[in-house]
Amino acid sequence: MLRRLPHLACTLLGCAAVPCAAVPAVPGANPPIVMPPAGPPPAAAPATPAGCLPTGNGYLKARIRGALNLDLDWRNAELECDGGPRPDGSGIRMTFAGPKRADGRRLRLVFGVSRASEGRGGHSLPTNLTVIVEGAQRLYSTRGEDHCTVDTLSQQRLRAAGAPRRYRIVARGFCVAPAATLNNAERILVSSFDFAGNAVFGDDAIR
Repeated sequence: MLRRLPHLACTLLGCAAVPCAAVPAVPGANPPIVMPPAGPPPAAAPATPAGCLPTGNGYLKARIRGALNLDLDWRNAELECDGGPRPDGSGIRMTFAGPKRADGRRLRLVFGVSRASEGRGGHSLPTNLTVIVEGAQRLYSTRGEDHCTVDTLSQQRLRAAGAPRRYRIVARGFCVAPAATLNNAERILVSSFDFAGNAVFGDDAIR
């Protein structure tokens, strides 16, 4: 009986609390559960490039005066951009949207650059400009290509396996006449603009 006291204490209090001899296995008892070692953590998904260009060097700068008084200096991470051939094939259309403000408003600029084509630079290109204040239902447009000019335009092919024909479009220009609302109640003048954005050509082009 005295020999069995250590085993009894081990059973009641746990072997960690009371030193005792090893307890023989009980015939027919379930085997102990052995947890497998923890495997390596799952690989993180590749980060999706944010902003205008995956290369990180997109931007838009513009000086606007009139009903809007703004000096825009948007960088790649806070900027959304799209581009491609104009629906009628007469040039290239470039769209830039800046960061959304706390009141929900957001400014979007759309440049319709005439006589520009895939992969080719240009000078003195007539340009139509539309400025949209999203969230405020305000739109300003030059309604023609004689108000603004892209002074210089260059294109750099962005090569990636399996990707569509994508280019980094860099342009600089100015406007000599204002863009107005549809009822001509308000006008703005974009006296200068510089941008670098993304344009896609082919089946994936945005039209």
